[in-house]
Amino acid sequence: MTRLILIRHGETEYNVQAKYCGFSNPPINNKGIWQSEQLAGLLEGASIDKIFSSDLLRAYETAKIIFKDRPIERTTKFREMNFGIFEGLGYEQIMKLYPQLYTNWIADPLKVKVPGGEGLEDLSKRVKQKLLSILFQHKNRTIAVVTHGGPIKVILCRLPKFGFKKFWEIRQDNGALNIIDFFEDSVPRAVKINDISHLSMEEGIGL
Repeated sequence: MTRLILIRHGETEYNVQAKYCGFSNPPINNKGIWQSEQLAGLLEGASIDKIFSSDLLRAYETAKIIFKDRPIERTTKFREMNFGIFEGLGYEQIMKLYPQLYTNWIADPLKVKVPGGEGLEDLSKRVKQKLLSILFQHKNRTIAVVTHGGPIKVILCRLPKFGFKKFWEIRQDNGALNIIDFFEDSVPRAVKINDISHLSMEEGIGL
């Protein structure tokens, strides 16, 4: 069995202001630092063989706080979706500037691509390519990936009970923990999805 630990980065000011961030590169804020510290406490002592992070600042800062001085491999493959002309804008601004485009995109993200950005299929392909490589190279080990909501959701969409039609329904909070177990002779199993119990000071999961 190969265990995949997926972590969404800590909060940024883009998150506070509900702006699309994508390839933009803000740091985590004070709350994001605190969220990362809670994850560090939760995962302290866990047996993790390899750590990956999106190369964007908010994910890498989160990873550095959680895993301290351990080696972290940064990769562009686990970046958030590039939101193109939506980057840096909130819902009200987008609906004022691009109402039909936004409505169509929300209704069918697999078929609609935001100008200057990526489509959901583009995101899914680059994340899948990197993930399959990681799973192949690290069989029967535990891997941690610190990334963004979009990449986590496209991975979860490939689990049997989800699918890409549920992309917008899958919630990923800042500082959330997800755990998926991969088996050679059966389908993957989600152990944790969007777990934020560590952010309410509840007991850890006993990894």
